[in-house]
Amino acid sequence: MGFINPSPQPVEPSEFVQLPLRDRVRILSAHWADDGFGTPRVLHVVYILKMLGLYFGVGIWIASATSGIAFTDIGSWYDNIVVYQKLAVWLMLLEVIGLGGAFGPLCGHFRPMIGNIRYWIRPGTIRMAPWGRHVPLTGGDERTWFDVALFVGVLASLVYPLAAQAEPVPTEYLPSGSGVQELIPPHYFVPVLVVMPLMGLRDKVIFLAGRSEQYLPIMLFSALFGSIASTADFVDLVVVFKIIICVVWIGAGVSKFGAHFENVVPPMVSNSPAMPGRWIKRLHYRSAPEDLRPSRFAWFMAHVGGTTVELVIPVALLLTTNATVALVGALCMLVFHIFITSTFPLAVPLEWNVFFGFIAIVLWVGFDPATYNIWAFSEPLLLVPVFALLMFGPVLGNLRPDLVSFLPSMRQYAGNWASAVWAMKPGVEERLNELPGVENQVDQLQRMIPTPYERDDAEMTMQKTLAWRSMHSQGRGLLSLLYAHLGDIDSRTVREGELVCNTIVGFNFGDGHMHDARLVAAVQKRLGLEPGDLVVMWVESQPIHKKTQAYQVIDAALGVVERGTWEVADCVAEQPWLPNGPVPLHVTWTAEGYRRLHTLGADPSRHDETAV
Repeated sequence: MGFINPSPQPVEPSEFVQLPLRDRVRILSAHWADDGFGTPRVLHVVYILKMLGLYFGVGIWIASATSGIAFTDIGSWYDNIVVYQKLAVWLMLLEVIGLGGAFGPLCGHFRPMIGNIRYWIRPGTIRMAPWGRHVPLTGGDERTWFDVALFVGVLASLVYPLAAQAEPVPTEYLPSGSGVQELIPPHYFVPVLVVMPLMGLRDKVIFLAGRSEQYLPIMLFSALFGSIASTADFVDLVVVFKIIICVVWIGAGVSKFGAHFENVVPPMVSNSPAMPGRWIKRLHYRSAPEDLRPSRFAWFMAHVGGTTVELVIPVALLLTTNATVALVGALCMLVFHIFITSTFPLAVPLEWNVFFGFIAIVLWVGFDPATYNIWAFSEPLLLVPVFALLMFGPVLGNLRPDLVSFLPSMRQYAGNWASAVWAMKPGVEERLNELPGVENQVDQLQRMIPTPYERDDAEMTMQKTLAWRSMHSQGRGLLSLLYAHLGDIDSRTVREGELVCNTIVGFNFGDGHMHDARLVAAVQKRLGLEPGDLVVMWVESQPIHKKTQAYQVIDAALGVVERGTWEVADCVAEQPWLPNGPVPLHVTWTAEGYRRLHTLGADPSRHDETAV
């Protein structure tokens, strides 16, 4: 890849768009193995400047301007707990605005590179109420002036503690050797703790975009434990902060159990501009480009370098009272997050990784575990509700993923995601531009600065994300549904659902719940499509105690027309382009009168054909 221009396409775009879907996926998945998304280096520079300059640099400056730490004294950045609070609030504000994760081309925002706030301050755009049928005053799917005002209230409620002057903790309430400590006064967190959940009831997308599962607990416990009246109070607060970050790490580690995660690492590493050569990328595949299943090396990197690290080290950090163990563990987690950041994963949660890596140093190097440890917590029984609250989302989300977003389930990198692909007849994608605030990504790419794409080149670039999805377990099941249901699939526009969702609601971070049947119904209400015009293949995450994933086939004009399951083991055994045909699909329900549009070429021995 070049500095200004993306890496060359593997075939001529005008020829590529004429090929069958299976051939397109094969070409682009092999290309991804070597070159990833092919993003120009200049965009990586933009991401790095945003990450280190806007988030970390400006964040530390804000912390120094509103507290006693010195911006020019690096040593003071990690031994004053107020830095932890300020950076958390600052990052949540950036996430809600759209300047954190989900920013830019690696999340489908090409021009402009920001979504979020452009949609959420505009009445008439689509919103997604999580329980609109059950919670009074939250129904409907259209953003009103009330929603806009509530969103502005969210922004103001985050600026409030960010701009607040920190108050010093009295020296007599600090353990010896703690130095100067300051805290944001507890009452400054009350507005966001009220307004953000209310916003979430009206639009879950904004609640999740703010990474509320990560940052609201910090603010909640800052409000509950932040009134320091004794040494024990301050120790308790720091210990709770340590528990929060450890639960996130451990929850993420648990989510990587199973067959999904080893399929995440190879395409993630392939997208890394930090890899010195293609040979390292190819080490993660059995025999690229012919066999793109993960290699044993990829398994080792996934489950030893990933799963084991996220389980063993956080448990050690949570339990240790030894400063050397704490230092080594914190440095390991810092390196862990630096590695993830270096791969520039799609959805680009770079600031989140910077925050967690840096805060590992703050909490375990800046605060001696001999004093600040879980065994020193003043009221051990209070740890029960603390752990219960923090673990509720991960436990429920792994048992009943249909009830919980993958974000509070702590499955950020697990590969076990609710996902979808959208299959549209010619002209339907262009009609999406009729929705308020929407411009499809092919059109965006043709306006890209400084190098606009030709239409076929833009189309090929967008299909790279479909190939990326096919390199993950659930992508092979979704492609199987396409082949089983749509005989005209080679003439349809097929898009990764996450990127379509970005254009319609302004944000997505890999959560298929944001573009399920409810979003499809909202699109249909506005466009009035005919049966077969837009067909969405959608799948739920795999519950931790089952071997299957549950899918839905959604026709925009008809609603859900088929439900069923597939075996995860069948998906991970196949190549991304399914050279052996679709994986077995087990139909559990079919809408009355529904018939698959075409199943020519389907192998009855590999399909449950009861829906035909």
